[in-house]
Amino acid sequence: MRLDPVTLEIVGNRLTAMTEEMCLTLQRTSRSLYVKETADFCCAFAGLDGGFVAYPRGIGVSGFVGLNVLTAVRAAGPLEPGDVIITNDPYRSGGLATHLTDIQLIEPYFHEGELIGYGWAFIHCSDIGGRVPSSLSPINDEIFQEGLQIPPVRLVRAGEPVRDVEALISANSRTPEANLGDIRAMRAALRTGGERLAGVIAQHGVDTVLAAQGDLVGYTADKARAALAGLGDGTYRFVDYLDDDAVSGIPVRLSVTATLKAGDLHLDFTGTDPQVAAAFNIATLGRPHAWITTRVLALICTLDPGIALDAGLIAPISVTTPEGSLVNPVHPAAVGVRHASANRVNDAVGGALGLAAPHVLPAASSGLVVPVVVAEPRGSGQNVQVLEPMVGGTGAREGSDGVDGRDSGISNLSNNPVETVETEIGVEILTYGLRPDSGGAGRWRGGCGLELTFRVLGEGSKLLARGLERMCFRPWGVRGGGPGTPTELIVNPGTARERRHFKIDVLPLEPGDVVSLLTSGAGGYGDPYTRDPEAVLRDVERGVVSREGAERSYGVVVREADDGILTIDATATTSAREQRQGTAPAGDEPQARASAPNERQSTTPARDEPPTEASARDARRSTTPARDEPPAEASARDARQGAAPQLGGGPERQAWESVFSIDAVDRLVAALFLLPGPARTPRRRAAYARVLATLPEGFPRATPTAEQVDAARRTLADEISALERAQA
Repeated sequence: MRLDPVTLEIVGNRLTAMTEEMCLTLQRTSRSLYVKETADFCCAFAGLDGGFVAYPRGIGVSGFVGLNVLTAVRAAGPLEPGDVIITNDPYRSGGLATHLTDIQLIEPYFHEGELIGYGWAFIHCSDIGGRVPSSLSPINDEIFQEGLQIPPVRLVRAGEPVRDVEALISANSRTPEANLGDIRAMRAALRTGGERLAGVIAQHGVDTVLAAQGDLVGYTADKARAALAGLGDGTYRFVDYLDDDAVSGIPVRLSVTATLKAGDLHLDFTGTDPQVAAAFNIATLGRPHAWITTRVLALICTLDPGIALDAGLIAPISVTTPEGSLVNPVHPAAVGVRHASANRVNDAVGGALGLAAPHVLPAASSGLVVPVVVAEPRGSGQNVQVLEPMVGGTGAREGSDGVDGRDSGISNLSNNPVETVETEIGVEILTYGLRPDSGGAGRWRGGCGLELTFRVLGEGSKLLARGLERMCFRPWGVRGGGPGTPTELIVNPGTARERRHFKIDVLPLEPGDVVSLLTSGAGGYGDPYTRDPEAVLRDVERGVVSREGAERSYGVVVREADDGILTIDATATTSAREQRQGTAPAGDEPQARASAPNERQSTTPARDEPPTEASARDARRSTTPARDEPPAEASARDARQGAAPQLGGGPERQAWESVFSIDAVDRLVAALFLLPGPARTPRRRAAYARVLATLPEGFPRATPTAEQVDAARRTLADEISALERAQA
């Protein structure tokens, strides 16, 4: 049965409205701050194949539209009316749950005894047990440390709650009341969905609703392929990095090769590092999972803003994710901080597709989501709350600055009202706002990061901040745009007790301690010295760029009159820009290039030239569009030639790739995957340790000499050869 377009549109809109009402029910009846304020939840309607037929557009987490409930349903066994499944197990649910703190509920919907689909709801709970408060820590090295694993089981049987399951969950959580309150809110949302679905059936008939499931998804799939087909055919590669795995201090590489052909897209993650003995793994189970396809879905929706959100969006996408890699780990790999890796997947996929569509894809976003958690004693238990889900900004793109302080790259999380935070937990918020001068400079400026500074009031408080990233490898700019400013975490800034931290596990705090988190800014797009001076002046007036930053990064001299009015000194600006013509943008001396089709151009400096000097030289040989050439034409020209747009990755990336080149690490990763799974991590650490021993402490933040770069390259080559010989 194929529905006529009018009926299909009506039924589709009613089903979408149903899911949005489910979300509103959940949010308004939830208990925890992270659900009712931050909005880390969602609801949807799944068809008989388990894929989502209807998904909310304006509320909840949008990135999970590609999930599927069928594996969890089958694992729970035959279902009857009134049953509700609960699970949080990423492996046993087929990737439906993405870490243990995401609790999933599924209810089968019946009509006159016939199964017609499934209601789905999820929430991020405050705590599900495990080694640390809030359950998640980057240094957990297996999923057993991350909390209670709930395989797909019945929470409700024939309409009656299974009290034993509720008791088991409560006994394994530091926040049992909040968890049960949120679970009951999810049940209310599923009940709302069932009632609204019955209304749709009453008006349009069950056969129409069943037919709409296939028709809606099929229509979206056709539109998604049409959108991707407009990019043309080609193969493009991009590499990006996590700062480290929080255990060894060694950066983690993510590699994506994107192949577009007649509207289909294949993402090949070969060359990505093996799974890590830390919590950054993404349990995709080899599928085109939501956490590795989010950027593609955003691109499709950008190319076709009217497209529906349903399972059809992922129909054109296939993936290769090597088993045992960071993006397809083997149980019991820890996955709690999988969103940090998902952010970097987003950037890598965006970088690859940016070679295909440089006029559409932006520079790198800030690339992090950091739920700032404070746990404090309360009575005989603990109060565990997320103060803010800290993000940064969005990357600049051709014709538009990035968005300041908001990044919906992998999430739609709302910020929490300061008054609510201070009511829920013993802290005083001192600063919450945009971080000036953090966005990458460019003809179009990258979005600014955020600053959160708070004072701890009580005894025994602990800080957790999972997802800290871009503290080393900066969000990259393109086509001459500069990188964003790195993330910083400082305790008691500006005092004798100041401490700077990178990734943390659980950080004890004392009463009166002041914590400041400054998130990274996003990458800029285009030569910053071609930015309209009036736009720079507006940035200074808004406080997102300082007067010093305007002159340093844009060559725009801003004067302040006695009455406080800011104006551009036109003569000084012209002089400053002329003097800096042909030099690297401030803060963006190093340039790197992503691998494009049939292109292996090295970013490595000459052996007798320090990396920083080579970086400045490469920047002077910029691929920035000529000043008399429209950016869109320059982008199209480079894309046709298969050239990667100029990548402003910052000095750390340039230094790293001066030693660990793309080709060399390709060989290293390939050799590691020939080893048995348990041997890969220790062998990888040993190889990197020997190479890093030849470099200055703090590399790549510390700049090596040419001699040190030479020695490190030789050591790396020896390590790779030894691995390859051992497998021959």
